[in-house]
Order: sequence, then C-alpha cells, then structure tokens
Amino acid sequence: MIQEAHQAYNAKEYNKALQLYTSLAQQGDATAQTSLAFMYQQGQGCEVDETKALTLYQEAAKEMQPYALFNLALLYANGIGGVEHDQFKAFELYLAAAEREVPPAMYETALMLERGLGCIQNYSEAAFWYEEAAKRGHIQAFNNLGVLYKDGLGVEQNDQRAFICFVSASEGGLAQGHYNLGLMYDQGLGCEQDNDKALDLCRKAAYAGHEKAKQIIKGLQEDGKIVF
Repeated sequence: MIQEAHQAYNAKEYNKALQLYTSLAQQGDATAQTSLAFMYQQGQGCEVDETKALTLYQEAAKEMQPYALFNLALLYANGIGGVEHDQFKAFELYLAAAEREVPPAMYETALMLERGLGCIQNYSEAAFWYEEAAKRGHIQAFNNLGVLYKDGLGVEQNDQRAFICFVSASEGGLAQGHYNLGLMYDQGLGCEQDNDKALDLCRKAAYAGHEKAKQIIKGLQEDGKIVF
C-alpha cells in the first residue's frame, strides 16, 4: 500500500495519497507517518496543520525514520513548526539522519561541524560528511569540500582536489562553484592559469546571482575592460 500511496502523491493525487498515508500511519508505518507529516506541513490535500505534522514527525523519528529525522532537524534548526530554535537538537537529528544516508542531512551535519553550530567545531569531521554528501551528488557539498581542500582545513591542503571539487560544483550550476572555479583559473591553482576561463566563470556566477561576481563584472565594465 505504501507504494500505491507514493504513486498517488507523485501523480499529485493528494486526496488519495492522504487517505492511504493516513491509514498506514495509524498502523504505525513510520514512512507513511513521515509522508503524511509533510503533507500536513505543506497543506497538500488538506489544510496546513503544523501540530499534526510535528506529532507525526516525532512518532516516525522514534523509529529512526531517516527523513523524519531530517525534517524534524529542519524545524529545530529554524525554530519553526511548533518548536523553539535549538541548534544542539538540530545537530543531533541531522547527524542521525546523515548516518542513515540522507544526503542533505550529511551536508547540514558537515556545515554545522565546520561552523561549530550545535556541536564542537571539527573540520576533519566536516570534511568527512561533505565528502559523503558529495559522493551522493550533493552539489553544495562539492563546493564546501573544495574550500576545505583549498584552505587545508580538516584535510591536507591540496589545490588539485579543490579544483576537482569546484569543477563538480560549477558543472552542477552552483553560482559559488562558478566563482570559486574562476578564482582557481585566475590564480592557476590546481590547473593551468587561464584568464579567459576565469572571466567566463565569473560571468556565469554573476548571471546566477553571485553578488561578488556581479561587483567584479560591473567594475570591469566601468573600467572599459570588458563588454558584458
């Protein structure tokens, strides 16, 4: 029945999905509880009900349902959905979800470890979780891992690895990835120096909304060095 519920949800047959998830959730199915909670949170096939969503996430989290842990972590991290802001609780939940192979949870765990939010700052652990998320295709994780390699934080400094990470982030369309890769080409770090590629990537970053890249391009235009 859970597959039928997922199919209905993916087909945007929200009323049907809601009924199926509700039936399964009442039987204690943690995956159904998580999906039902999300529907109440988003108001899909029902009125928004943050109280019901929170209760369902909490029930599913008791069974260590990976995405219930992750979604509950998001609530605590942002102080929304009926809970108070609690970075320590958020980190605990992100880590539990990361250990159960939820890529965005791996990224958030790494980010908190890098910044020392809700935990003791630990660059090597941050690098580990960024790499795990990157292995699973998380674009921002590639970029942040590249920064750690470039700066030698938690890992041995390695421009070549930083370059490879930034290439993946840029190919994924991330504005910060374009910008960081452009800096590598501009300075010839981990690659052959190529000012044309650096400028092209700065343009891409600017188009994608990167503020610093916008300022650089604007400055070059005003100096008459480029035509955008």
